Amino acid sequence: MMLAMFAMLVVGLAAPAAFGEYALLFGAAYFAVRLLHVLLYLFTTRADTVLFRAVLRLTPGMLAAAALILVAGFVSPGPVRAALWALAIIVDFGTPLVVGTSGWKVDSDHFAERHGLIIIIALGESVVALGVSAAGETLSAGVVTAAALGVAVVGAMWWLYFDVVALVAARKFASLSGRVQANMARDSYSYIHLFMVFGIVLVALGLKKTLLDIDAPLKTVVSVALFGGMALYLLAHVAFRLRNIGTLNVQRLVVSVLLIALIPVGVLLPSLASLVLLAVVLTALVTYEAIRFREMRHRIRFDEH
Repeated sequence: MMLAMFAMLVVGLAAPAAFGEYALLFGAAYFAVRLLHVLLYLFTTRADTVLFRAVLRLTPGMLAAAALILVAGFVSPGPVRAALWALAIIVDFGTPLVVGTSGWKVDSDHFAERHGLIIIIALGESVVALGVSAAGETLSAGVVTAAALGVAVVGAMWWLYFDVVALVAARKFASLSGRVQANMARDSYSYIHLFMVFGIVLVALGLKKTLLDIDAPLKTVVSVALFGGMALYLLAHVAFRLRNIGTLNVQRLVVSVLLIALIPVGVLLPSLASLVLLAVVLTALVTYEAIRFREMRHRIRFDEH
């Protein structure tokens, strides 16, 4: 475990230049992390034949994906390196779908809580990104307002996940067992949560860039990150509920479509106005859900039947 921590530290240090100067260092360290990960799994499951075999089924895909990233480090930057990375991602995330989840055992409470903490960390880093961006700016009324709106946006993202979504999913998860529970762990937490985090990262990028020049319109990439990232976050919520409960969250789907439609608007309005627009849309969504589903939320939060 200590060796894996050291290798993961090197991965983190090399990550900013993983596609450039430190591609080989990143690939080597990442392969080491994956190899130690597999060895740790095999060592700790050797007494459980069924679980041990489940780990063995995943091992080729886990090591093959890491090996592809290592090989990419030897290749000059360009289409071939990008293709190797893309193939590595497909192999890594596709392996559990191909080999299945038979034999896996999941601690539902720990698993759900861990993924909730990942969301909290991602949201916290979004606030850090706001602070880093504002640190180099004159703290005018506009910049302070933009920073406050950014915190409001992050707060709304927190509420949308933790108010009832996380609770309902965790209870549904705990009520399952065997392969059905393992499939939910794979689909809802390992896969769908990845898109939630990706959406948070994009929004953080949009918030950070917005504070750099609040009077100028957003660049296209930044507008896509700000509005599109939030749409992706909400669409992941829609998929999360659909996978777990089998029902469609209509209001979040509608807001996602609205946010995508606002991407072209972001390149026309001043950045501060775009941020106001995003904060208003999310505030309206949160307010609607808080009022419209007040009794249901109360029953869920206090576990009333």
